[in-house]
Amino acid sequence: MKHKFVEFIPKQKEDGILYISLEYSTVVHKCACGCGLDVITPISPHDWKIIYNGETITLHPSIGNWSYKCRSHYWIKNNNVVWANDFSDEQIKATREADRHLKNKYFSEKQKVKTSKEIKEENFLSKLIRRIKGLF
Repeated sequence: MKHKFVEFIPKQKEDGILYISLEYSTVVHKCACGCGLDVITPISPHDWKIIYNGETITLHPSIGNWSYKCRSHYWIKNNNVVWANDFSDEQIKATREADRHLKNKYFSEKQKVKTSKEIKEENFLSKLIRRIKGLF
């Protein structure tokens, strides 16, 4: 595969091209099996990670197109497609559940909702710090 850094993913995509939008944290390509379907891999701490070594692209983890008729499963390592084993329905279900659990954990830790008491304490401390600074 080859790669192209783009701002926007084109409507018409070529086979064998990884379209990488850093602005939108997304990589899109046509399925490596040749079925012609678009594969979208969001780049984030809880989805795919991209490694660019100055010449090639590696995506991690593998790409499992289990919702597609082709059910293709592969890695993209250094711009090459490395085929992986097909997953059973049980393996797919377990992988999806593990992914969902990791995403929920990530978001619950990242987006802790502050209580009204915490907000009031922060406001009080901010006001107190401003007053103290005003004395000097």
